[in-house]
Amino acid sequence: MRIRHLFVCTAIFTAALLTVSPGFAQTPARGQAKTDDKTDPRTARFGVWDNSTNPNNVMTYELYDKGGSKLTVSNPTNPASDWSYVTLFDGVFRPVTGQQGAETAVEIINSKSIRISNKKDGVVNQVVINTLSDDNNTIHNEYIRMDKDGKITGVTHVDYIRRKK
Repeated sequence: MRIRHLFVCTAIFTAALLTVSPGFAQTPARGQAKTDDKTDPRTARFGVWDNSTNPNNVMTYELYDKGGSKLTVSNPTNPASDWSYVTLFDGVFRPVTGQQGAETAVEIINSKSIRISNKKDGVVNQVVINTLSDDNNTIHNEYIRMDKDGKITGVTHVDYIRRKK
């Protein structure tokens, strides 16, 4: 009886080991890019993007240098307030044109997401997680504001919709 019980338990244990699939561990979490996604994070944002709640906030992404990007943020009702920066997606801080004392660095997280770090007068005061939707027609920005010690002081969210040509 004991041997039969041991044999049954061993058979059940072996069957359980053979049927366990680690596939769930390979599934992207919500908001993460799928592994078969062919989106090029360096070029996917090229074009004009309208803020979903503020018509006076427009982003334009265009080619810069080899493999880089230039972002211009504009206000159609006040063009004098426009500002821009360039990136090679290498995490190097570069000056922001139109904002004195400001610098920005951009890094690729995955095919859909980039991290934008903003400095003012030498201190990182904001990190933006910029994520493309599955269809590449919406940018979801999470703005994380920090004090001079790096403590988070606020988080806001804005969606930008790709302008139709």
